[in-house]
Amino acid sequence: QVQVKESGGDSVQSGGSLRLSCAASGLTRDSYCLAWFRQAPGKEREGVASIDDDGSTTYADSVKGRFAISQGSAKNTMWLEMNNLRAEDTAMYYCVAILNERIPVCRVSLIVHVAHFGTSGQGTQVTVSS
Repeated sequence: QVQVKESGGDSVQSGGSLRLSCAASGLTRDSYCLAWFRQAPGKEREGVASIDDDGSTTYADSVKGRFAISQGSAKNTMWLEMNNLRAEDTAMYYCVAILNERIPVCRVSLIVHVAHFGTSGQGTQVTVSS
């Protein structure tokens, strides 16, 4: 059974940086799409970044150039490096692990629509004050 747990959320000033971590357990040798999505109060969920099993990445336009997604060599740990944070980045951040065979493509624009095919955690809160 796949489980994921997010950590690293905090309160920071605008312009600051944070590194979120996602620890996954129960992954098999199959190909997975790993991704981050976020949800702010009163707003819809938004895909932030994705990383495919071959290491290819996609990002939401709102975070391009500021955020970087990466995964460990064992592919059971994923990180989201967030720089130059803005107040609009304030949200609960979730990681999700989805078997690639269950989705058409591992792409950030699809993540919130296919997240239910995978496993996400309880989230970690990021608060950016201006």
